[in-house]
Amino acid sequence: MYACNLHDPGEALSSGRSLDYASSLLLGIGDALYSNRSRVMLRIVADEVGRHDFLLAPCSAEMFRILYGEQDPPRGCHGNLAAALSPWGVQADAIGTAFNVFMNVHVDGESGRLRVDPPRSRAGDSTTFAAEMDLVVGLTACSAGKSNNFRFKPIHYEIVEADRD
Repeated sequence: MYACNLHDPGEALSSGRSLDYASSLLLGIGDALYSNRSRVMLRIVADEVGRHDFLLAPCSAEMFRILYGEQDPPRGCHGNLAAALSPWGVQADAIGTAFNVFMNVHVDGESGRLRVDPPRSRAGDSTTFAAEMDLVVGLTACSAGKSNNFRFKPIHYEIVEADRD
């Protein structure tokens, strides 16, 4: 999931700010996802999984070439996000680290090496975010087989307008 300010796509989701302000690599209920301008964009209000990633960049054709040696790779999540967000003025190079909903990444405490394990989520599990500003949000389902245990499944989402009392 990648997000930017509807009125200014230069204000975008920031992994660094969000992890810094939470003082944690793992974000959960009550935690905020901040913009590169240190403003709250989204807040996690419900989470049935409890394990997400905010370290790894969206997979891309380049990643498939470099990590997996693929000669004719798919465009990956980065390409999907770039295509979906371009009508709102989001440039492909501006898309940074996405909030990888349900992605199960571990950091080894000694070596710092990253390990991607199969997601902990089960069918029907969900995470709910509350938008704290007008946003453009892009979602894509992971197409990197090694990142999702070669289990490709659709993602379902729902946008609900909150009561404004």
